[in-house]
Amino acid sequence: MPVLRGHPAPLGRYPRPVPTWLVIVLLVIVGLVVALALAGGVAVARRRREQAPAFEGQLVEANRALAAAHAQDKGWDAGALRQAARRAFEAERPRHTVRDMQLVQVVDPPGIERDKAVFRFETEDGGAHELTLGRAADGWRLERID
Repeated sequence: MPVLRGHPAPLGRYPRPVPTWLVIVLLVIVGLVVALALAGGVAVARRRREQAPAFEGQLVEANRALAAAHAQDKGWDAGALRQAARRAFEAERPRHTVRDMQLVQVVDPPGIERDKAVFRFETEDGGAHELTLGRAADGWRLERID
């Protein structure tokens, strides 16, 4: 079939060009979506950086509360446990003054011979020490101190 000048090609033979205005509109929309995604990513990263210290503090506090609740639930005498931890720390680190002491982990497998309690000690000199007590027949004994 011959192509006549001035007459449009039959449908399906030659693709029609996309209007320039449509290409521009689509590029602007894609550009806006990309710009919004980048701006959102930057905002989320900044918010995470700003909230990280508060989140870490809340996480540490929640872990401490969970360890203390777990110890009480298992019938451990929290007062005796704290005293044993303090005595063990002072015996191992006599030159350090304790500023804060927190029960941070309770390990309670079946039976009592493998029970452990982990404490975090903060000292006046800014140091942080982790102390692990293990249960013995006559009470608690020091297993490890970092």
